[in-house]
Amino acid sequence: MSTSLIYRNATVYELLIRALYGRYYTARYRAVAALVPEGAGVVDLCCGPATLYTRYLRAKSVHYTGLDRNERFVGVVDRAGGHGKLWNLNSDATLPAADYVVMQASLYHFLPDPAPVLDRMLAAAGKQVIIAEPVRNMASSENRVLAAVGRRFTDAGDGVQAHRFTEATLDAFFRRYESHVVHQELIAGGREKLYVLEP
Repeated sequence: MSTSLIYRNATVYELLIRALYGRYYTARYRAVAALVPEGAGVVDLCCGPATLYTRYLRAKSVHYTGLDRNERFVGVVDRAGGHGKLWNLNSDATLPAADYVVMQASLYHFLPDPAPVLDRMLAAAGKQVIIAEPVRNMASSENRVLAAVGRRFTDAGDGVQAHRFTEATLDAFFRRYESHVVHQELIAGGREKLYVLEP
């Protein structure tokens, strides 16, 4: 699997995310973790190096399953005490069931139509689906050099992703799920938008 540099090493991945979010780095995780109660079952899609679990959810004794297409990240989940599964979300395989099904900063990987992924998330969630998605992106910059860099370094193994959400396009996507949406807000200094849905 050919991937961008940031997806080959958990430390590089975390350093880049820290650099991109700066002082809002912890806020993006805390906003999601605050919605998950003690002891809940959690499935985290495109979990990366399991930062949400290791720093914010493990202390809540959650039953955590992290799904990712990157073997290295799945190994990090297992070593941290969670349950990692190698998983390609582009397949239509049924997701593992859990109280909370979470996705952070990865819905754009499924553009132009992420609906099939969200439909499977809703089917798997016993209580809620939690999605936090960037709406201010380097890859969408008007500066062509920054935009090219942003796109180049976000290949998780299925090709360079040319498109990102803005707040308007993300809101437009979620309008088709308005009967499921129970909460929405901007988080991380307005860089991400959080959506909470119930099945």
